[in-house]
Amino acid sequence: MAEAKVSGAKLLNFGSVLQADVPQGRNGKHHGTIQKIMSDLEQLEPGRALKIELAELPDSKENVRSALNRETRMRGIAVSTASDQDFLYVWKSNGGSNAQTAK
Repeated sequence: MAEAKVSGAKLLNFGSVLQADVPQGRNGKHHGTIQKIMSDLEQLEPGRALKIELAELPDSKENVRSALNRETRMRGIAVSTASDQDFLYVWKSNGGSNAQTAK
């Protein structure tokens, strides 16, 4: 078990740092992949879909889809997804909602 730290007269259960030293924001393990997908989506011609090898994803296709969904909702971009045994397909959807579809 971790050693208790002293703060004034009370013992703390955990260590502490200055708030200014706390990292801000969250760049999880999907961050780089999602940023690449978003960059490609911005450049993608209408009527085309990204074809992403599942073997190259840092996590399961479900978790990458979830991360993509969070990012596209935050940006207000509607996308659709589909997959087969080897690939995840992502394209911009027509319409106002985030249409995440799965095969």
